[in-house]
Amino acid sequence: MNMSLEIGDSVTALYKTGKYIGEITQVRDQHYVVRVKAVIKHPQQGDLHNPQQVDVPFFHERRALAFNEQANIPKPMVKAYTTEIPQYKDSLENALTALIHELSLKDNSYATRSIECLEQLQKDYKL
Repeated sequence: MNMSLEIGDSVTALYKTGKYIGEITQVRDQHYVVRVKAVIKHPQQGDLHNPQQVDVPFFHERRALAFNEQANIPKPMVKAYTTEIPQYKDSLENALTALIHELSLKDNSYATRSIECLEQLQKDYKL
């Protein structure tokens, strides 16, 4: 666990299936509250309880956390970050493009459905 992290520190944070760069705004017993500054990995699409499955009651379109959105993240999922923080919009576009590319290499219904969701999100994000 990162006992030395404190308010104002730059960190990476895993939240659900996404990964972000942010800043700690609160320290709690078991969690840090992290304000999002950039996206490293865009969240996976679909049902988190049935990963890689299309035949589920509801196939979720999962957005990345927004710029300056704050999330309560368990301490073990937060690590120090020491290099320059990229611009949010650029990082979001890069993460989204990388996930679409990764999925495009797979030939299955999950990848196809996920790409459809991600392309809609791309329009919503205005990228």
